[in-house]
Amino acid sequence: MSTVRIATRSSAQARTQAEAVGALIAATVPGTIVEYVFVDTQGDLNATTPLHLMGGQGIFVKEVQRAVLDGRADVAVHSAKDLPSAQAEGLLIGAIGERRTPNDALVGCTLDELAVGATIATGSVRRRAQLMRLRPDLQFVDLRGNIQTRLSKIPEGGAIVMAIAALEILGLTDRIAQVLDIDVAVPMVGQGSVAVEARVDDVQTLEILSAIDHAPSRRAVETERAFLAELGAGCSQPVAAHLALDGTFHAFMANDAGTDSVQIAGFIGDSDDNIVVGTATAIECRNRLTNAHM
Repeated sequence: MSTVRIATRSSAQARTQAEAVGALIAATVPGTIVEYVFVDTQGDLNATTPLHLMGGQGIFVKEVQRAVLDGRADVAVHSAKDLPSAQAEGLLIGAIGERRTPNDALVGCTLDELAVGATIATGSVRRRAQLMRLRPDLQFVDLRGNIQTRLSKIPEGGAIVMAIAALEILGLTDRIAQVLDIDVAVPMVGQGSVAVEARVDDVQTLEILSAIDHAPSRRAVETERAFLAELGAGCSQPVAAHLALDGTFHAFMANDAGTDSVQIAGFIGDSDDNIVVGTATAIECRNRLTNAHM
């Protein structure tokens, strides 16, 4: 009988995600005992500074990864969108969980219900840039905190932007006012999936994780991460990419101010090299955005 220790953040969303992974491991490998190691990250300890001023991606994962590298845990469970595009030294993504709904949603008012100059609360520069394309009249304020905290900060007559997957995990989808279509708001890379890491030399744990890996979701997330890696960008810059199960690939990139942006939609077939396409799409986005300034 073996024990798998899962490191995760202690928020309700992260805990629920980790418990779902733990249940899947226990069901896939009968007799396995699952334990949890809860970790506070930089992003959890500082819930006031805007994310793009804290270094972007990585602020919710580094301490969780360290628990695995230090031997306090065997695997680390993250929201895939929080992972930097470069793989952490000494770790491998052993499994990608089956993707939940990847879309963003408005909570509060719908776009049509928002009056001219209404306020949107979001901590994401990507979401701001995308909504500015639709409604340049909107005003934006920062939004930080756990899910319940954010849901309590809906501006009067305005809305907040949330990942539907986060609301699904906590059973709060009844709060959604409007689902934003993928071609309107391209999700953050990896949004809706869970990534599970283990040490590169932990063959036994990696074998366990391979049994719970969801291949279609892994292909999609790897494509999106290739896009992000080419740009060398995290959530501190307005970029996004999403590969749907039908092969439709959406990509988005804006300048730092969010005033200029490009969006590309294409198709990736089963026989195509998805990593090459993800990388090439990033190059095309960057070139189009650069040319827009010339």
